[in-house]
Amino acid sequence: MPSSFQLSSLELLSNYGKSSKKLRSSSYGRNGDEGKERGRKKLSTEEIMRVAGARYVQFSDMRHDDFSMLMHPFGHALSGLSEDETRDVELVHLLLTAAEKVGYEQFERASRLLSNCEWIASEQANPVQRIVYYFAEALRQRIDGATGRFEFVQKELETKLKTGPENGLSTSITTVRSHQYVPFFLVTQFAGIQAIIENVESASKIHIIDLQLRSGVQWTGLMQALAEREPCRVKLLKITAVGLAGDEKIVESGKRLESVAASFNLPFSFNAVYVRDMEDIKEELFKTRSDESLAVFCPLVLRTMISRPGCLENLMRVLKVLNPAILVVIEVEANLNSPSFVNRFIETLFFYSVYFDCLGTCMEHEPELRMEMESLLCSGIRNIVAREGKERIVRSVKMEVWSAFFARFRMVELGFSDLSLYQAKLVIKQFPSASCCTLEKMGKSVVVGWKGTPMQSVSAWKFSRDRGRAFGNYRL
Repeated sequence: MPSSFQLSSLELLSNYGKSSKKLRSSSYGRNGDEGKERGRKKLSTEEIMRVAGARYVQFSDMRHDDFSMLMHPFGHALSGLSEDETRDVELVHLLLTAAEKVGYEQFERASRLLSNCEWIASEQANPVQRIVYYFAEALRQRIDGATGRFEFVQKELETKLKTGPENGLSTSITTVRSHQYVPFFLVTQFAGIQAIIENVESASKIHIIDLQLRSGVQWTGLMQALAEREPCRVKLLKITAVGLAGDEKIVESGKRLESVAASFNLPFSFNAVYVRDMEDIKEELFKTRSDESLAVFCPLVLRTMISRPGCLENLMRVLKVLNPAILVVIEVEANLNSPSFVNRFIETLFFYSVYFDCLGTCMEHEPELRMEMESLLCSGIRNIVAREGKERIVRSVKMEVWSAFFARFRMVELGFSDLSLYQAKLVIKQFPSASCCTLEKMGKSVVVGWKGTPMQSVSAWKFSRDRGRAFGNYRL
């Protein structure tokens, strides 16, 4: 009889695999040969994962040893797939089985299964094999860490994560370049900044606090809109950027913004706030004024503090004191924070499968950049899979969880105008992969997805001064 832990994981896989039956019936004819004759479209990376998940659930009640499963886990169950797709599905099945064994701390059995994954998969092969390669590597590190065969160098890992796209603090050239090809961040960023423009439309003095400035190019559109605004002319636009001590790129970005503002003849002031750690943020660092309309831009930052709730709550308390007219939050729309290792592994596997599928499509003609991005992403994969506790710093939760958390600080959601949504859709159309990118409203938030799978969300908030409302004590 499966334990409740097993049942939870199987239910999660079943939910992911629900569309696989419909998927296969629409992709194939009445038999595999007929489908091949019609020249059907090859299954995507995510679709392979869904089929593999469905088959894993279907055959979960079969009792066999590891050897027989390795020889042929499915029998005739995959007769509708091509030879390559069957091989990929079986490879994912091996990976899922290895993860289950790791979850039960059956490390020797898991190690044997991983050896087979590592024999087949490669970081130079197709997207499914690349995904399996990186996840098998992460499982191997988890085993080595648990059995004492390998000493993790945490400082080295944290250094890699600080330059990677998964921590929300990236200023790497690779990450910035990827935004030219992958639509998620630019779309959510554009929608968020458009909401700020509309929120401060009557203010003459505007102060923006950017918790993740990066190159700063995102503010050029806002500058142009403010410079052209009539009849209420802008007397001053002030941008305050927050960065870790020693980050000289912020100064460079500030100089570029000053140059852009001068070209628009827009009164402008730039300030940099340096902290040793985000936990050191205090309201007096921002030098706000009562005659300013304050907006806070928070792109892919809050998730970096989930593992340190004290740091996150300190930031929220500071923001509440500052009381911005609008707080824009961009976050990854995925649950990569489950306390159950196997459940977290499954969620992470499917999320990154979609991400890799997106990179393969969007960077089809930029293979070197794609490989660089995947290499950065694998740092996040290793951290999510191989680490626990405070050492697991790469986390994310869905918007519904953030909404419940924000309620503790008396925050209310503002939503986005039809114009913001319309213009965000125009941004999507600028990408060659526009047909694969989806934009949907989820309550008052906006979610950008890839082939229907949510990837990033953007939401707009303000702090309520209504003392009569009741708020819970929800924690992430």
